[in-house]
Amino acid sequence: MSGAVRRPRTSAGLLPYRVAPDGQVEVLIAHMGGPFWARKDERAWSIVKGEYDPTVEDPLDAARREFCEETGFAVPAGAPRPLGEVRQSGGKTVVAWAVEADLDPGALTPGTFTMEWPPRSGRQQEFPEIDRVAWVDPDGARAKLVSGQVPLVDRLLDVLRDG
Repeated sequence: MSGAVRRPRTSAGLLPYRVAPDGQVEVLIAHMGGPFWARKDERAWSIVKGEYDPTVEDPLDAARREFCEETGFAVPAGAPRPLGEVRQSGGKTVVAWAVEADLDPGALTPGTFTMEWPPRSGRQQEFPEIDRVAWVDPDGARAKLVSGQVPLVDRLLDVLRDG
């Protein structure tokens, strides 16, 4: 056994939102890419986020970097609104900011990752980090997001209500 201390995994992300003239809020969420998520919908979506080392990188800078890397979109120009941290079931901490934006889901250019697929085949295949993004209302987001990220939607609605 090595004496290395495992640092808890930490991710930072952005939750783009838009408000229609009738006051309806929508958030942009991302369907996770790769073969494990291909046939899943409920609880298979996430805010756009990625891991970072909090001893080296500012979390908001990491959130912006990851947003660009994972979507190919420029960082939305809106002022970031802190949504705080949540802990996912696997123990990862996610810190997030909401940012007003109106992005075209059809313009997604996702980053990719490589993994052995099928398992134990010895073949490496490349998959998109996220395979699609969509604007959804808060109820849709609550049903689709991994459960640990659902509080971020409610926090966004609180921030918008409180001005």
